[in-house]
Amino acid sequence: MSDNDSSLYLEEDFPEHHRSGVVAVVGRPNAGKSTLINTLLGQKIAIATPKPQTTRRRQLGIYTTPDVQILFTDTPGVHQPHNKLGEYMLKHATGALQDADVILWLMDATQPPHQVDQMIADTIEGAASQTPVLLALNKVDLLQGVHDFSAHLALLPRAELFKISALTGYQTDALLARVIDLLPLGPRYYPTEQVSDQNMRFIAAEIIREKVILNTEKEIPYSVAVEIDGYKEEDNRTVISAIIYVERDSQKGIVVGKGGAKIKEIGTQARREIAEQVGTPVHLDLRVKVLKDWRDNEALMRRVGYRLPKKDED
Repeated sequence: MSDNDSSLYLEEDFPEHHRSGVVAVVGRPNAGKSTLINTLLGQKIAIATPKPQTTRRRQLGIYTTPDVQILFTDTPGVHQPHNKLGEYMLKHATGALQDADVILWLMDATQPPHQVDQMIADTIEGAASQTPVLLALNKVDLLQGVHDFSAHLALLPRAELFKISALTGYQTDALLARVIDLLPLGPRYYPTEQVSDQNMRFIAAEIIREKVILNTEKEIPYSVAVEIDGYKEEDNRTVISAIIYVERDSQKGIVVGKGGAKIKEIGTQARREIAEQVGTPVHLDLRVKVLKDWRDNEALMRRVGYRLPKKDED
């Protein structure tokens, strides 16, 4: 934790042996980073889908016990960017390494190492060569027989190897215990009951985006952004209005569906999950608009909440 984070310190009672720190969770798209954080926290704070590049920006998952507070940073999957949004996601992923006390690198155990994995290893060594690294091979529940993971470990020989399943929880307790061992002594940075650094407007937008991703195919999941343009609590219910942006008219037709059936199903699923999060009935109004080629236009990216860091920013 850097000195710049001292403003986060809270005046609370905690034992002298209390540990705390930032754990950057990094890896290729669809390695299971969000699923792992949700499993470790015991509740969902990050959207997770089978589609790559679901996570687009850093989000904290806050794990607290009487003796420890871990700030898990859920980062976008590291990949070769093909547009401005890809550059934004890569910047957030690599920037998280410099702030970390521990790096938790997830790799898909069902796949051989990829050239992007070598890029991740090189990035870790360049940005955080002194930071402890735990290499977690995820999805081992899908494997059969004996497997040789020497090629995975050869990417970063100093990393400690764990074989886990984020989905089933296999060996995640052992991984968590090792994370705690590596954290420095320190205070709590957030209240004990807080599990995320994001507000409900952000979480609602992410839930809506998740339901769009799960209910569409092909290029749609990568072209969608969600903006919450109305959020208020009234008469013991939460009223939310949101705009789903796509890049082309044809994509709008797919998201809306025949007779509005697709957008209705997306709204039903999103409303149900948001209601579980806020603890009240939810009225959700969804609209779909075209924002042509927004992923490659910095001004339009800012409009939907994605600000590219300047070149000299970490």
